[in-house]
Amino acid sequence: MALRQTLLAAPALASRRRAFPGEDDNYSRARKALLGEEIDLRRKMTRVAEQRRALPPGPVMKDYRFRDGNGAELGLADLFGEHHTLVAYFWMYGPERERPCPMCTNWLGAVNGNATDIKQRVALKVIGRSPVERQKAFAQERGWGALDFVQLADDDYATDFHLLNKDGSENPALAVCRRDGDMVRLFWTSNMTADMADPGQDPRDAPDIAALWSILDLTPGGRGTDWYPALEY
Repeated sequence: MALRQTLLAAPALASRRRAFPGEDDNYSRARKALLGEEIDLRRKMTRVAEQRRALPPGPVMKDYRFRDGNGAELGLADLFGEHHTLVAYFWMYGPERERPCPMCTNWLGAVNGNATDIKQRVALKVIGRSPVERQKAFAQERGWGALDFVQLADDDYATDFHLLNKDGSENPALAVCRRDGDMVRLFWTSNMTADMADPGQDPRDAPDIAALWSILDLTPGGRGTDWYPALEY
């Protein structure tokens, strides 16, 4: 068994930072202190990822039913293809919506750029309540060519994952499933619901899987409080 190496304290690593020409002492001290916090955060994220991978076997899932672009009915196990892990994203583009959710669209646009790489390791599916033809038409409009879409054949999946609200609106969801012999088990899904959000913040996962927000978090203005991505500008 490999031995864990003793990690240097974050401030000690942060002290190795190279100053940028022209920065004053106040900035240097503040940036070095922040770098120590960033190193601690990186280590926390690594520990959380290790804990996630060590989750015990999750619940056995139903044989949820889906339809592909040809109208053929598929079972949950069919979505795995040659892989043993499935990453499935349910996006807010039900038949009652004229256009899909802008935030789902933003997230899927970033995933599309990485989808070919992701699919070397795991199966990747986008699930919607609208027919596949409708989902693919919007994908073509956005220039997405690497995403695979399926439609829910019924609302069992959406009900069990709490994706449908009483008013008919939808909630997005990312779920990861594993094959376990002939069974499919839930490995992980986001459980950070709206009632778990901190004051003044939208509900979100940690780490944030949306590239948009992760990049804006690096900026002086941050995410802002009154802006969301749009489908058109």
